[in-house]
Amino acid sequence: MKALGMALVGATLVLTASPVEAAPNHQSITWTDAGHCDPVNDKVTCETAELRLPVDHARPWAETFELHVARRKATGARIGVLMVNPGGPGDPGSRLAFQAVRNYSPEVLERFDIIAFDPRGVGASRGIRCSADLLARMPMTSPANQSELDQLIAYNRELREDCRKHSGPVVDHADTVSVARDMDALRRALGERTISYFGHSYGSLIGQQYAELFPRRVRAMTISANMDHSLGIREFVASSAATAEDSFTSFTQWCARTESCALHGQDVAAVWERVLAKADRGVPDPDRPGATLRTPELIWRTIGKFKGPDWPGQARLLATIDAQPAPPAHGFAAGAATESGQTREFSFAATFCEDWRFRVTEYREFARLAEIQRAAAPRMRGLPPGRDPVALCAGWPSAPNNPQHVLRLDGAPRILMINARHDPVSAYSWAVNVHRQTRGTTVLLTYDGWGHAVYQRNDCTRSAVDRYLIDQKLPVADTHCPANPV
Repeated sequence: MKALGMALVGATLVLTASPVEAAPNHQSITWTDAGHCDPVNDKVTCETAELRLPVDHARPWAETFELHVARRKATGARIGVLMVNPGGPGDPGSRLAFQAVRNYSPEVLERFDIIAFDPRGVGASRGIRCSADLLARMPMTSPANQSELDQLIAYNRELREDCRKHSGPVVDHADTVSVARDMDALRRALGERTISYFGHSYGSLIGQQYAELFPRRVRAMTISANMDHSLGIREFVASSAATAEDSFTSFTQWCARTESCALHGQDVAAVWERVLAKADRGVPDPDRPGATLRTPELIWRTIGKFKGPDWPGQARLLATIDAQPAPPAHGFAAGAATESGQTREFSFAATFCEDWRFRVTEYREFARLAEIQRAAAPRMRGLPPGRDPVALCAGWPSAPNNPQHVLRLDGAPRILMINARHDPVSAYSWAVNVHRQTRGTTVLLTYDGWGHAVYQRNDCTRSAVDRYLIDQKLPVADTHCPANPV
C-alpha cells in the first residue's frame, strides 16, 4: 500500500422530537463528594454521580448503561445549569467540571452549575474498549487497489465486532442523537425546565442536535468550532484538508517574518518535506525518549500544535528532527507489542461512523477522495490515517443511525456560534454554512485569528459569550473580534 494521510475528522433527514422525548424518567441524581475541583486553583467542591440510561432510547426496557456526570456548583446567584462538552468525538467530558476555573470566566462560574459528563461510549460512561493488539494493527497506509481496500474493510468489520464483544451494544448506539437524548434525560433528572449549553468542536454537533430535538428545553447555547453535519463525503474531506493546509501556510508565513522562529530564514516547506521523508521511515521521537515517531503521528501532532497555535513549538519540533541523521531504510524499531488480552478505549469510529454516511466500498471512489484531499492539502498529505473517518468507516457494516442532514432549529431560542477564521480542524466554512441554514436562529461571531478554541481568546470573545450566557444578550450580527498577536 502507498502511504497516504486522509481527512480527520447523504440523505436528508429532518429530526424532530419523537415519542422517545417524552419517555418517563423519574430518576433523581445522588451526588458524591469528589473533593476540591482543583486542589491548587479551585477550592470549590466537585461532585460526581451516575445516571442509569437505556443504551437504545427506543427500547428503554432493554440494556442500560451508567452516564458518568460531574458538577461544580454555582458560587453566587444561580441562574441554572450550564452543560458543557469538549468535543472529540471520544473526549471524556466530566473533567470539565474539575477544570472549570481554567475554561470558564469567574462570572460564568458564579452564576451556573457546571454540569459535565462523559458521553456514552466514552470514559466512565461505558467507554468502548477494543483489543489493543487489534488496534495496533490498524492500517496506517491507504489502499492502492480494490484488493487492499477490501482488506481495510475486512479489518474495520473485525474491529467493530471486537469492540462490540468487549463493550456490548453501546457500540451500535454511540451516535450523537443518542447523546442528545441522554442530555435531556439528565436535564429531567436534575429537575431543570431548561438548560444552557456550551459545546466545543464535536460538542457543537451535540448542541445542534439537542436544539433540533428539544428546542424548547434550551435557555441559551454557545457552540464553538462548529461541525457542519450537512456535508457530503467529498465536501467534508475537501474542507477538512483545506483548513489544515491553511494553518500550515499561516505557520510558514509566521516563521518567515519572525526572527525567533527556529526555522527563520529557511525554506520551511522544504524542511517539512525532509522531516516527512524521515518520519516515513520512523525517527526517534524528540518528545518521548525511546519511542519512534512516524508520519501519521507527526501530522496529528502538528495539527495539535496548530490548535493553540503553538508555532514556536512546531518550529522547534521540525528543527530537531531535521537535524537528526537520516534513518536507515528499514526505519527504527516500532514500540513494544501489546500483551495478548489487553484492551484500550477507542470510541472515535463508533461515534463518527454512526453520524456520517461514509461507507466507501469501491476503490474508484476511495482514490477520488484521496485525490481531492491531496489537491486541497498537498503539504499536509490530507490528514493522518489513524484519525481518518473515510478509512475508519470504509465498509462499516450498517447504515448510520444519524446520517447527515440540513439543520432545522424551529422553535429554538437565538443561539450564539463562535469560530476562528483560521481553525486547523473545524473549517470556518462549516460555521458559515451552519449559520446560513439557521440564519433566523443563530448569530455567528468570528475570531479573526488562528487556533481551535475561541471563547477565552481575548476580551472581545469572552465578553460576548459571557453576556449572552448570563444576560441572554447577543452580539450584533456578523461581529468580528480581532486576532491576538502570535
